[in-house]
Amino acid sequence: MTGLAACSRVDDGGGGGTGADGEEGQSTLERLREQGFVAVALANEVPFGFVDSSGEAAGQSPAVARAVFEELGVPEIQASATSWDGLIPGLQANRYDVIAAGVFITPERCEQVAFTEPTATSPEAFLVEEGNPHGIQHFEDFADNPDLTLAVLNGSVEQTYAEYFGVPGGQLELIPDQTRGFELLQSGRVDAVSMLAVSHTYLLIERDLEDEYTVTDPFYPVMNDNEEKGWGGLCVRQEDEELLSEMNRVIGEFRESGRLLELGEEWGFTEDDLPDETTTAELCEG
Repeated sequence: MTGLAACSRVDDGGGGGTGADGEEGQSTLERLREQGFVAVALANEVPFGFVDSSGEAAGQSPAVARAVFEELGVPEIQASATSWDGLIPGLQANRYDVIAAGVFITPERCEQVAFTEPTATSPEAFLVEEGNPHGIQHFEDFADNPDLTLAVLNGSVEQTYAEYFGVPGGQLELIPDQTRGFELLQSGRVDAVSMLAVSHTYLLIERDLEDEYTVTDPFYPVMNDNEEKGWGGLCVRQEDEELLSEMNRVIGEFRESGRLLELGEEWGFTEDDLPDETTTAELCEG
């Protein structure tokens, strides 16, 4: 996979984030330019952000992050893979400077981190055995059938959806990453894995398993009479206001020029997955 240049490297999780705007009179962006790299966290979910077979950071979100920071005078990303529920705590603890994992922008998360303007979306879907033997199409199918078990990322919007639609905790397997969910499906420990449709589709293509597993029809859950069309963005610490402003400036330019689409096309993203006019401020308000 070649979504990121060879200079990007993955370290063991120590990260390089060492502070935020205003510390010792130097802004975060100034520090990043001086040191020549940005510490980025991802959660090993293809094709949003993961480590490929050559040890490179790959996927749509790291590709966007790398391109943005190149424009800002920071030539390299150092990416660390962590569990999904460790992304925000790691950022808050200064282990990373940016989260590039396709994290959906929600009011609850906006209280913890600062999001850029949206960079991508995708509807929900379930990964199931070929033929979908249990006829799974929605979270309510698990609430209606106590024999079915669903894997969801711990701390994800899918976990929120499952709980909203009444899936009992005993029928949920909370997983740290996509790979673990697929392993549980392969072993028969769960009947489905819940993630974004593009994540499932890309995984099956990457592993040449399209004859053994299938992705159910994509959908946007409806909660409280509202269609939950989630938007993902890059995350920084709330105090990194200058950094956020500059990142948003570049992302806006990428949207106008078509570069944002180009950065996602390699990973299966299309025009349908690009941001509309919904803003981060609106998503944070709920």
